[in-house]
Amino acid sequence: MTRIKICGLRRPQDIEAVNAAGADFAGFVIEAERSRRSVSRREARILAKKLRKEIFSVGVFVDASPDLVAELLEEGTIHMAQLHGQEDEDYIFCLRQLTDKPLIQAFSIQTEGDVGRALESTADYLLFDQGRGGTGESFDWGLLPELSRPFFLAGGLGERNLEQAVRRVKPWAVDVSSSLETEGKKDPEKIRRIVELAHGLDQGRA
Repeated sequence: MTRIKICGLRRPQDIEAVNAAGADFAGFVIEAERSRRSVSRREARILAKKLRKEIFSVGVFVDASPDLVAELLEEGTIHMAQLHGQEDEDYIFCLRQLTDKPLIQAFSIQTEGDVGRALESTADYLLFDQGRGGTGESFDWGLLPELSRPFFLAGGLGERNLEQAVRRVKPWAVDVSSSLETEGKKDPEKIRRIVELAHGLDQGRA
């Protein structure tokens, strides 16, 4: 079974769809000004409370204050924080002084050098994406070597290419957002189908 994160949730209907589908992770883009999927910390709290207890909530942050990230982690609104901006090791060190909750660090992959820099991260999990995320575009999966540490694969994933991606890259989990929208809103049927597809795939790792 391949774990799957549904990202960019904004409405109560989105939570209902994720709960019904049985996704593994639910992602909230929190106070990121440039993202149309951004929600306030208050909205994130309300939405996260509606998730089934089996689903891990993930806060996605872009160069946010470490205090904000730690606050939402420590109060239990989110179980994991995804760092999707220009956060560096100094930022992670600072955040580690405030919380011991799991961290995911996202990296834009354009070259082998980008992969090398990602592997130096001390975050608990890596996430490989194209660009800054939410673009619906993929990157060259051939740039990724076989990795022993757990990572999320993102960037342009959907029903048409998810199986190919999992077979080729063997991610610990996949992260899907743009392809699950119809007219800019999350589509419950698309969410149901993608979760069913992911859970039917063996990613080749424990």
